[in-house]
Amino acid sequence: MPPANGVPAALPGKKRRIGVMTSGGDAPGMNGCVRAVVRMSIARGCEAYGIYEGYEGLVQGGKLIKQMKWSDVRGWLSEGGTLIGTARCAAFRERPGRLQAAKNLIVHGIDALVICGGDGSLTGADILRDEWQGLLKELVSNKELNQDQVEPFKHLNIVGMVGSIDNDMSLTDATIGCYSSLSRICEMVDVIDSTASSHQRAFVIEVMGRHCGWLALMAGVSTGADFVFMPEKPPSENWEAQMCSLVSKHRKLGKRKTIVIIAEGAQDRSLNKIPPTKVKDLLSNELGLDTRITTLGHVQRGGSPCAYDRQLSTLQGVEAVQAVLDATPETPTPVISVIENKIVRKGLIEAVKATHEVTNAIKAKNFDRAMLLRDAEFVEYYNTYLMTTATDQPRLRLNKEKQMRVAIIHVGAPAGGMNSATRAAVAYCLSRGHTPIAVHNGFPGLCRHHDDKPLGSVREVKWLDVEGWASKGGSEIGTNRGLPDEDFAQTAKCFELYNFNAVFIIGGFEAYTALSQLRTARSDYPAFEIPMALLPATISNNVPGTEYSIGSDTCLNALVGYCDAIRQSASASRRRVFVVETQGGKSGYVATMAGLSIGAMAVYTPEEGIGIRMLARDIEHLRQSFAKDKGESGAGKLILRNELASKVYTTEVIANMIAEEAKGRFESRSAIPGHVQQGGTPSPMDRVRAVRLAVKCMQHLEEYAEKSRDEVVADKMSMSVIGIKGAKVVFGSMKDLESTETDWKARRPKDESWLKLKATVDILSGRPKPEDCCENCGKAK
Repeated sequence: MPPANGVPAALPGKKRRIGVMTSGGDAPGMNGCVRAVVRMSIARGCEAYGIYEGYEGLVQGGKLIKQMKWSDVRGWLSEGGTLIGTARCAAFRERPGRLQAAKNLIVHGIDALVICGGDGSLTGADILRDEWQGLLKELVSNKELNQDQVEPFKHLNIVGMVGSIDNDMSLTDATIGCYSSLSRICEMVDVIDSTASSHQRAFVIEVMGRHCGWLALMAGVSTGADFVFMPEKPPSENWEAQMCSLVSKHRKLGKRKTIVIIAEGAQDRSLNKIPPTKVKDLLSNELGLDTRITTLGHVQRGGSPCAYDRQLSTLQGVEAVQAVLDATPETPTPVISVIENKIVRKGLIEAVKATHEVTNAIKAKNFDRAMLLRDAEFVEYYNTYLMTTATDQPRLRLNKEKQMRVAIIHVGAPAGGMNSATRAAVAYCLSRGHTPIAVHNGFPGLCRHHDDKPLGSVREVKWLDVEGWASKGGSEIGTNRGLPDEDFAQTAKCFELYNFNAVFIIGGFEAYTALSQLRTARSDYPAFEIPMALLPATISNNVPGTEYSIGSDTCLNALVGYCDAIRQSASASRRRVFVVETQGGKSGYVATMAGLSIGAMAVYTPEEGIGIRMLARDIEHLRQSFAKDKGESGAGKLILRNELASKVYTTEVIANMIAEEAKGRFESRSAIPGHVQQGGTPSPMDRVRAVRLAVKCMQHLEEYAEKSRDEVVADKMSMSVIGIKGAKVVFGSMKDLESTETDWKARRPKDESWLKLKATVDILSGRPKPEDCCENCGKAK
């Protein structure tokens, strides 16, 4: 609480009082933002204040603005909605309301605001900053405060984070909450899909999105919907006939169900609303389909955040605090964004302006501009959806001489999204006139069964064969850890027998190794002198050339769900520690990112290893933590240990050591989720990225369609790995990756981009640093 005179002095040095608030519609992940801001502020020597009930709390002040301590945000990562509340505030829209808000900030000594909300909420905050000097003068002239009281607060720093399930802000690929909402939609569509297929029904599913079609589009990509309606890209003038023709064609091919996804803001090209009832009537009356409407409503907004939203909110919260500390009075208000895999700062006004331009373009019926203003990725996903939802598209078909026979093969352990990628690759091939060929059970399957019988392991694939694979986990064509070098001669013979013109490999480090072996064997086996592309798919995310592998998000969601249940048990007993063993091979990615998502007390990885001093320090920290615990909820602790972090200090050994040293003051248990981490149904992120990257791989292979074998061999990019690096999707030459980026012994990249996040996990958990650590990064010297 502020002192008796109403206004505290500014804190000395660089110490700041940072206020954090949530505003606008609630979104899963907002609590992760608040937690990260509070704890990072405290870790950086600042004080954190929670502003409850959004702008209403800012205007009313009093008990709605209060200092937040470290333990106040314990257990918040797994909570949906916003625990500090949000509310509409008409008063803040008027200057007197903003004047009162300014006074309340000064009374509490707050000179920086971190706000998580939509574009309206962020715009309001920037207006407050623009008016700040005038508001201070008015407070002094009104004698509500004196000059000495306002002098330390001459400048107000604002940092924005976008919390919105609609993903409707420009200059960012994802807003906090959008993937959790997409997860709810896909879960519901997957459930509806089975009953629709059973009864050969059609379902029209209405999803949120009054002004943005991201949820509808991504749900369409994720679930393989037949038709999608969204505000930015209304269907053609004769959409009724177009939709009925497409659905009818799919039914004639043998498809038993029809799924149409419609955003609540869907409209035609004259800006007339397209209601779900109209779509239902068309399907029922024109095609005679038993059609039902399902409106998902607010189920899309609630629930626990998915792993990605927990990571995104945490990393953006950390970056927001850093942006406050970096800011000068001249620094424009930033909004924290994510581009591909990289957290970046963008100009708030620029982002809001671009967002409003989308709405204006739609009102002006300039739909192409509206699509481009969303971002390049949005347009790419839309075009990808069109290419993969209907395969009979004469305008996309290539000339005969450019058509190829493309082998599709899975290598290594199964990973969520493999089937989505295969489905997209097959659909793309058929749209372009290529012949997709599924190689069942990997390279050993190719070599064992190289006959041309219908049930052999090398089969041409039709669209109906893969149509229902979008939501299937594992590998429908089978995967195998066997490598080409087990029988190069037979592998080459099979390549020639089936006349492969290109190879699309999906898999993890074994797939990476297979591509490397095929490249080096080109000089001895001419059959390998064809273009090949690898789409990394592994829960371990340990493939060089990319920061993201298909399947890793599904793994993290499964592991986070498991850990949430474990934490509930640990919290119920108050004084219990669980040591959970994660998969990941010699890469600590899964353990680290799961630790970030659940707020683990400590994470043990192969890169860092485990030592006796480290364990002693962590056990002492547990002792002190439980000694301070006054019975607050969420007091259970989790430690994550990668399966290969140490040969000596196993998961059970660590749990036993903790129990021994606890001396009965708290308990310790071990837990091994094992193959549960491979997940069941792939996450929406793995599905949509699998589709997008698979299509890009197909387009890359197409570039070699008319090149001679000598030209193919001479081009080092003819054998490449697709990946996400920083803010870009890139292809990496296999030859270059082998020599410069691969730690073959450890089966992981030499430079693992996520390693720097380990320090963030430790900071936000309050884990003490080792005595000989680097002051800047928290890593051992």
